[in-house]
Amino acid sequence: MTAIPTIRTARLTLRAPGPQDVAPMAAFYASERSRFVGGPKDAEGAWRQLAAEIGHWTLRGYGHWIVEETATGTACGMVGLWNPEGWPEPELGWDLFDGFEGRGYATEAALAAREHAYGTLGWRTAISLVHPENTASARVADRLGARPDSTFTHPAFGTVLIYRHPVPEACC
Repeated sequence: MTAIPTIRTARLTLRAPGPQDVAPMAAFYASERSRFVGGPKDAEGAWRQLAAEIGHWTLRGYGHWIVEETATGTACGMVGLWNPEGWPEPELGWDLFDGFEGRGYATEAALAAREHAYGTLGWRTAISLVHPENTASARVADRLGARPDSTFTHPAFGTVLIYRHPVPEACC
């Protein structure tokens, strides 16, 4: 199994997903906040999603971290690198749990994840898939310096915007 690194930012800890995340994942996927990332889902569906998140690390050597507020240890979302079968190319994605939006956490964690992708993994590019109605996610992509590039039509998620991140030399 791939050793999942822990990354710390000024306010956040990006750590490996695990069994302690079943309840926060179930709450997230039961809410309307999950509508742009395959939800809502029942508790079993959320459990399966958590298993997929963990398995992605083994299959690809990277994946989503659970984002915690360092000061409280509270799980506040998932951020990381994603490229399942059928994806157009490796993605940098972010999902905040209810009550943690509006604090800059998605941007802070995504910057750390992108630095890992470009620095440690040697990626030369990254995309973020954003549903056209998800204006909050589009604002995060903008803050990260990503720009609309094209679209991608997924059989389950529909047509989404592809935001292209700056190359490593331009951002990191």
